Amino acid sequence: MPGQRDERALADGPEKGERIAKVLARAGVCSRRDAEKLVLEGRVSVDGVALASPAFNVRPGQVVSVDGKVLGQAEPTRLWCYHKPRGLVTTHKDPEGRPTVFQQLPKTLPRVISVGRLDFNSEGLLLLTNDGALARRLELPETGWTRRYRVRVHGAPTDEQLARLAKGVTVDGVSYGPIEARLDGLKGANAWLTMALREGKNREIRKVMGHLGFQVSRLIRVAYGPFQLGNLKEGEVREVPARVLADQTGGRRKPRTGPRP
Repeated sequence: MPGQRDERALADGPEKGERIAKVLARAGVCSRRDAEKLVLEGRVSVDGVALASPAFNVRPGQVVSVDGKVLGQAEPTRLWCYHKPRGLVTTHKDPEGRPTVFQQLPKTLPRVISVGRLDFNSEGLLLLTNDGALARRLELPETGWTRRYRVRVHGAPTDEQLARLAKGVTVDGVSYGPIEARLDGLKGANAWLTMALREGKNREIRKVMGHLGFQVSRLIRVAYGPFQLGNLKEGEVREVPARVLADQTGGRRKPRTGPRP
């Protein structure tokens, strides 16, 4: 097909370049996975030719467009702390029509993506960035950053029960890594805990506490690695200073490679 020949011709040359999904992620357009979907939907072009496959490397100097809009020069990587309220989903578009985090953000922010997620009924610290590659790196367990939570459950877990989590547990065939859990106090029929983990699998805390026989009624993330919720008010956004971002992510704050919207 002519389009396929044109796409192969675009890829000819001595320089290998960078995968299109990575370019779009670095530009903060979307995650790599969503970038691949954009390509397969025919919405991404290079030098005016629509790509048919995400297995394409963009070489220096080539012009990338999404939905006909040319991506411009990349901005430096930025990171924000956001106090997510309950009742929002961490997605750009929800098929159920529920309100999303990104609908509630200040209009002054550029297009951002989240570092991991907090579910609909969870609240607290959510990191946002304009750099998809940074988001992916900070989400990986290998990064070694601890996610810390304040958790309210109905009932009173014993020290022995909480100690079981330190060795990791398997729930419904899913293995969860070690979780540090400490009982902070009792209030009426409820207990408050501090819990810390590194993986952050989907609804991990709710599932492991349910495995122990306790229902989570409130879950607040108070820290993600070195970044703290602190006194950030519900719904507020605070940018991480460039120097702090560079210090905490192990390098100087450089412009991202690839274009941006």
